[in-house]
Order: sequence, then C-alpha cells, then structure tokens
Amino acid sequence: MIRTLLLSLFLSVSILTNANTILVKNIEELKKANKEAVPGDIIVLQNGEWNNVTISLNCTGTLAKPITFKAQTAGKVIITGNSKLLLGGTYITVDGLYFTRGFAGDDAIIKFRKSSSELANNCRLTNTVINDFNNPKRMDDNYWVMLYGKNNRIDHCSFLNKKNMGVLMAVILDDERSRENFHSIDHNYFGFRLPLASNTGEILRVGVSQHCEFNSNTIITDNLFEHCDGETEIISIKSGSNYVRNNIFKECQGSVVLRHGDNNTVENNIFLGNNKEGTGGVRVINKGQWVVNNLFYQCRGEWFRTPLSIMNGVPNSPANRYVAVTDALIANNSFLQCAPMGICIGSDTERSVAPKDVFFINNEFNNLRDSLIYNAYDDISGINFFGNQVTANLKQTLAKGFDKTGKPGSNNKAAFDSLYLASKTRLQSPLSSKAGYADKSKFLEKEKNTRLNSGAVWFAAMGMEKTSASKIINCVNAASVEDALAKNGNVKLMINLTGTAYEFKAPLILTQDVILTSAQKKPIKFVAPDGSALIQVIAGNTLTIKNVNLNLAAVTDFISSDTSGSSNHSNFKISNSHFVNLKGNFFTAAKYSVADSIIVYNNTFTNCGGTVFSFIAETDNKGLYNVEIFKINNNRFISCTGQILYMVRGGNDESTMGPDLTFSKNIITNCSTADGSPLIHNFGTQLTLIEKNIFTNSNAGKTLIRYVDLVRSVHRFRNNTIVKSGNIDSNKFVISTGNKVK
Repeated sequence: MIRTLLLSLFLSVSILTNANTILVKNIEELKKANKEAVPGDIIVLQNGEWNNVTISLNCTGTLAKPITFKAQTAGKVIITGNSKLLLGGTYITVDGLYFTRGFAGDDAIIKFRKSSSELANNCRLTNTVINDFNNPKRMDDNYWVMLYGKNNRIDHCSFLNKKNMGVLMAVILDDERSRENFHSIDHNYFGFRLPLASNTGEILRVGVSQHCEFNSNTIITDNLFEHCDGETEIISIKSGSNYVRNNIFKECQGSVVLRHGDNNTVENNIFLGNNKEGTGGVRVINKGQWVVNNLFYQCRGEWFRTPLSIMNGVPNSPANRYVAVTDALIANNSFLQCAPMGICIGSDTERSVAPKDVFFINNEFNNLRDSLIYNAYDDISGINFFGNQVTANLKQTLAKGFDKTGKPGSNNKAAFDSLYLASKTRLQSPLSSKAGYADKSKFLEKEKNTRLNSGAVWFAAMGMEKTSASKIINCVNAASVEDALAKNGNVKLMINLTGTAYEFKAPLILTQDVILTSAQKKPIKFVAPDGSALIQVIAGNTLTIKNVNLNLAAVTDFISSDTSGSSNHSNFKISNSHFVNLKGNFFTAAKYSVADSIIVYNNTFTNCGGTVFSFIAETDNKGLYNVEIFKINNNRFISCTGQILYMVRGGNDESTMGPDLTFSKNIITNCSTADGSPLIHNFGTQLTLIEKNIFTNSNAGKTLIRYVDLVRSVHRFRNNTIVKSGNIDSNKFVISTGNKVK
C-alpha cells in the first residue's frame, strides 16, 4: 500500500515537471518505451525475473534531462538466462539492475555500444550488480563490461565472482570515437575473482597493445578491489594519460600494471596485502609514468608481483612489447612491512635496457621483517634516488639517496622544484617534501569509508548466505550410495560407509558437496566398471574423503575432476585414509578443469599401478593449469609402480602464480616407475616446496624428481633424505639446501 502511494506521488510530481514516468512489464514494452522516450523520461522496469532478454537502448537525453531506466526496486529486477544490456544512445542512465544466474555467450554482458555505428556517449551505469554471470564453459571467454564512446560513467556498481576466461571490464579504443574518452569508473566494488589458472584474469583493462600509443584519459577512482586474484594484473593499463587514484586494493594477488602507453598516474591508492601471499602493488613500464603518494601495507608479492616493480625494457622495442622505463617519478610512497621491491625486473637477454631518468624521491620504507628493501637485477645508475627514508636497523647496503636515521635525507632541490611545479597540474595534491604517504594515520578510516561508499548499497545489505550443515546418510552398499546422491542433488551430504563391499554399476557423478567417510576399520572393497573414473566431481563442488580404508583392486581410475570444461572451480580434501591396489590413476585432472585447492594429508597409498596424481591434460602451451594450491603432506607411498605426481603447465606465459605445490614430510618407500619416468615430474609448475621427505629404494638408477621450466619459477628442495633412490634432474630455478643422500 505504501509503495503504491509513493509511486502515485512520484507520477504526480513527474507530470508537474513535464517528465513522463512509464512502468514497463516486459521486454516488448521496454523496447517501445525506448523508442518513444524523450529527455527527462523515467522508465521503470517492473520487479521480477527478466529471463533471456537483450535490453537495447539508443534513445537521446540531454545533460539537464537524461533518460533514466531504473528498477522498480533496486535489486528486484533480476536479469537471468542468456541476457545482455546494450547502450547506444546519449545521456542515458541505467539504475538498479541485478544480473545473476545467467550468461552472455561470446558477447559482453553490458556494452556501451548498440552496434558498430551506435556508441554510447555521456551515459551512466549505476547501482547495478553482476554476480556469477558466467559462461558455462571456462574457455568460452567474454568481457562482462565493454566501454566504448566518450564521457561515460560506471559508478556504485558491484562486480563479483567472474570465473570464466576474459577481462571483467575493458575500455575499448578501436577508433577516434572512443579515444581520449574521459570515462569515469568510480565508487565500484570489484571482488572475489579466484585465480583463473591462466591469462586473461584482469579485473580492468584500459586499451590493448594495438592501440597503446593512443591516450584514453580514463579515470579509475574511489573503487574497492577485494580478493581480485585472477592473475598478476588487477588493472592493466595499455594506453596513455590514465589516472588510477584513491582506490583500495585489499588482499589482491596482483598489481596495477602500467603495461603499455605513457604518462599514466597512480596516485593516493592503498594496497593492503595483510601478509597474503602474492599481494602486489604497481608495476612500471614505458615512459613518463608517475607513482605518487601511495601506501603499501604488508604486500608480500615476489617478482612481477612485488610491491613496486620497475621493469627492464627491450632495445628499440615496438610499442606493444616492453618499452624501457624513462622519465618516471616514484615519490612520497610508504612501504610498511612489505616484501622487497624489484628494480630492473625481467632482466634477461631480451629485456636488457635498464630504467633511465627515473626520479625516486621521498619514499618511506618501514620494515622489521625483511633484510632487504629492494632487489636490483641490472644497472640502477639511471635511477636518481634522494630523500628516501629507511628503517634504521636495516643492514642492506643501499644506493646513495636512502637515509637510515629516520631524519629527512639529502634532497636534490633543483629536481624537486621542477617536479613540484609539474605536480600542481598533474596530481590532486602537489608533491610533498616529507617522505612517505601523507595520511598514514587515517588509512584504516579511509578503507572503511571506501567500503561504505563503493558498490551497490542494496546488494551489500543483502549479506552473505549462511553455510548449511551436511545431511548424514548411512550407506550399506553401492545402491544406497547411488540412491542418496540421486535424492539429494542440492544438499551437502556426508555419506557414511557402513558396509564392506560396494559394487557400482556406473560412475558416481557428484553434483553437490560430498563427504565420504566410514567408522569401519576393515578394508572396504570398491568395484567399478572399467572406463571412466569411479568418481567425477562436477565443478563448483567439494569432495572430502576422510577416515576410510579402501581396497581398489577392482577399480581402474578413482577420482576425476569435471570433464565438461566448466567455468566453476572445485576443491578436494583427502585425509586419514588408506588406499590399496588401485590399477590406474588415483586422481586425474580433466582438461580445462580448475581446483582452487587439493589438500592431501596423513594418508597411505599402497601398490598403486597408475599415476597417483595426474595433471597432464593442459598441452596447449598457453599457461593453463588445473590446480592453484596443491598440498601433499604427511603421507606414505609404498610399493607404487606408477608416478606419484606428474604436473604440466605448458607455455611461457608470465601472468599467473600457480600451480603452487607443497610436498612435505612424506615417506616414499620401494616406489619405482615401470617405464622409467620420474617419480615426481614438475613441468612448468611455478612454485614448489619439496621438503623433509624420506625417499627409500625408490626409482634407483632413474630420475626421482625432474624439473622442467620455460619461464621463471621458484623451487625449494630442502632437508630431504634420499636413500638408495634416483637422482634429481634440476635446473637454475631450484634452490637445494640441507638434503642428505645415502
């Protein structure tokens, strides 16, 4: 009743002001309203589910009287199915839509272009949410938002859970109609992009390499980026004269990357790593880049993800490769308890040009954790350091221009005065002669305010769904297991095995979270038909196996990830269990599948004939892989005749962080591959820690562990005991310490 009265009052006011308010109930009425709209009109979309719709708008408003398309109630107009929004008019505002439970195919979900001849100008998208609106297949890539035209604004929107390939939001500079566009991307929330296990996991990209010599003039300000872990680039700048300003980056495994284009500015941002692994800051490439008055707190990224990375360039580089860093300014930044920054990152035989004419002034380093504040990989004589303050207890020998006393260091007044004059027009606030970020004492307050003022308020108020408890079902035989799965497809299940023999007629397809457990101490016999793995976990779910004792002699392959290529991710946990006599692979990662984590601890694997953990499907050499974090700890492998682990990440892409493998405190006894292959084979695995394992009588006379890498990796092989076992096939990325060979 109240809502009806308010709508009537709104209609009355609209009539008095010569503006029409039109309620539309379906896509046909919306099309009609768009065609007939005049400046000042407000078109209200009726609450409800709008399924399989293309909302195409190309009307013309004015600065004083934009045409507004808004939800009857923000968040209650739910766009589902194969749907999208196309904007191709002038002074249009879209307000309050909710995209969820759908996908857009090979097109963008929201595009500021109706057709190649109808681009949006002076249009606004506000108070709108896209949440988990993903193409079903991981490799079917698309953008969520594509910005064309000029002077468009995206504000107070929330973008969450993009899982398939493709940049979330892209600014397109195809031709003059979209260059020097002055778009504003402000007060939005970008969150929870899981590691994509491939390239194209950026949140924001401004331009592409082909158009990198054009200016975009895009302003990215006052946004909150949280857990944006898709790949090493959170924001990828590939054009000129853009501003990244006043944003919060919270626990994001990546950086703002000035990849191509000149004269970009990164100013007054806060990077809150909070000691999360891989959290970065800013990476600098090209000419005239300014990184000023930013706060970096507990950022722990390495190499391309260091809190600050100043890269080497390629001699006479084309614009779309690695142009050397010149005429850059790094000033008034604070690095608090951060991992060392990297200077001349990427130095190799191709990237051989060191930075030149770089001014590194009045920065602050406060670090009681690390022994270094920077690593230099090439000649740093082209960088002018002055006025930088460093923690007094640091023992690193530093270049001239760093002061450890805590007092202002020596300054280059002439250089500072010149830069100060330039800063008055380029920056929000002129350069300060004081070292460090200006508002350190207020950064927690700023984070709070940014959170309160970013994203769609109505969506934040909805809160998170509560996690439901598992339904426990006792299963005495295979038929009861199959029945439990069939009748509880959307319920978390704990299947308690109470019998001793389970003869399955077909593979088990798990479409929900499942815990497989038993109180039985005697071995439980599984029987399965040859062919597919006995258990396939559909993407988006978690399989937990704990406290079981399984005889798998009548099983060929045991577990497989989703074979459909879904964009959803899965998780696996296997603990306190015994597995014997498996003929084939224990775990097989299917092509294009992704697991966020696989945790295997305190298990025994005896007489396995195939590969225990097989990750060899990604053979396209595009940097794809199937698991982000893989931990194999405190297990026993006894008398296995297949490989324990074979992991492949092909290609030379440098944008990802995984796989991250830990193989620790395991006991490997009398294991030897029948075909002479390595017992553990890491091909392109980015991060490995193999430590405190005991290898006894395993692959003697052959290769115990092999490392093969096409790009830089980090391998730590330490404190292992190797008794009458094979050799280690190493490379330059392997750091070997404390191992004992007997």
